[in-house]
Amino acid sequence: MRVWFNKTFSTISAVFNNLRLAGKPGEVTIVCTHNHPTASAFVAADEYYLEPNGLDSEAYLAWCLEFCQSHRISLFWPGKEAQFISQHQAAFNAIGTQLLLVAGSDTLALLDNKAAFYAALPPDIAQTMEFVAVENLDAFDRAVLDLSTRHNSLCVKPAVSVFGLGFRVLDTERDSITHLLKGVEYQIPLSELRLGLFNNPDFDTLLVMEHLAGPEWSVDCVGQHGQLLCAVQRKKSLRAGHGQLIDNNAEIQDMVQRLTAYYQLNGIFNIQFKEGVDGPRLLEINPRPSGGFGMACLAGVNLAKLVLQAIKDETISVPDILYGLKVTEVAMPVVLRDDVQ
Repeated sequence: MRVWFNKTFSTISAVFNNLRLAGKPGEVTIVCTHNHPTASAFVAADEYYLEPNGLDSEAYLAWCLEFCQSHRISLFWPGKEAQFISQHQAAFNAIGTQLLLVAGSDTLALLDNKAAFYAALPPDIAQTMEFVAVENLDAFDRAVLDLSTRHNSLCVKPAVSVFGLGFRVLDTERDSITHLLKGVEYQIPLSELRLGLFNNPDFDTLLVMEHLAGPEWSVDCVGQHGQLLCAVQRKKSLRAGHGQLIDNNAEIQDMVQRLTAYYQLNGIFNIQFKEGVDGPRLLEINPRPSGGFGMACLAGVNLAKLVLQAIKDETISVPDILYGLKVTEVAMPVVLRDDVQ
């Protein structure tokens, strides 16, 4: 089976390594493309090629179809342009290439915008933190005033972001020079944020939210068109450098089960939760493997293997998860490829 991963996050290497362990030697050939000639994902791939730069969605789709044909791709696992590519599944089927999609186009678009996602999520499926979406300074001030009456601490985050980019806890007491000198991370002075919003009145949608101060769970999942096959919970320590715990929180497991069914999730995806005063709350659904995917597979189950079994319609047997295991990642130096074509 020739499996192609187009441009995606560098953490995809853990998926490559676990795919190799999923079958007999040589059974899976991992093909990777990227528009950067020294992409770290190339190191773990069997074949690697450069993607063209500057293509719009339609031109990129045409390139993908030609690539699948010329490289005899049996399974295409899209990262870049996944939402647009998902609208053209029939075109790939016609050339004998199967697409591995986490969800349909509309769902992928919804998951990408947290303001729309939170607003549309039925509360009986999963609970989120209290939030207000704002697009101007007046709305921001009203949201802070209202939410502050019910929550001791508030935070902000762009409605569209990845890897937690833009997340900040609102600090009502200290200024930015104190943050700088004291090494305060992931916080922003409220007064200085207000000044920034005043000076930039046309800013993208921002979420003002109840701050969840408890531990965070990152749940690596495998689904088959709405059926949850396996979910590995990684509970992150509140202290840096203290690893992660393979956990078995029943409330989180139930929410993962309902979310998978409700959004008809498929393949490998990641769901994140954080604990507040009222228990775990949903943060986001990432329609891709997480950066900690390799740690999840240390819990006794090769999640990539389950995906391949589901794709090939084989009998799926999920081994027992090693709950209570402490895991972490250790950086390893590698030599980057310099022979990409």
